[in-house]
Amino acid sequence: MIVCVCHRVSDQTIARAARAGAAFDDIQLELGVATQCGKCEDCARALWSECRSGGPKIAHLSQELGVGRTIPLAVAA
Repeated sequence: MIVCVCHRVSDQTIARAARAGAAFDDIQLELGVATQCGKCEDCARALWSECRSGGPKIAHLSQELGVGRTIPLAVAA
């Protein structure tokens, strides 16, 4: 799932970096996460934190955060 739409960064990319030991600031610098509009910051930080602590798998975390569901971008006329 894409977490940061502005920079097209997925949950898997964030998780991989977090599990490799990257600090959140490093992820922001390298990937651009939460550096433009900021709407993804809470989700990205929660994902980073869970992965650093050996927490739940991405799919489980997505359900906890209420993300990963389909949101329509436009309504058909």
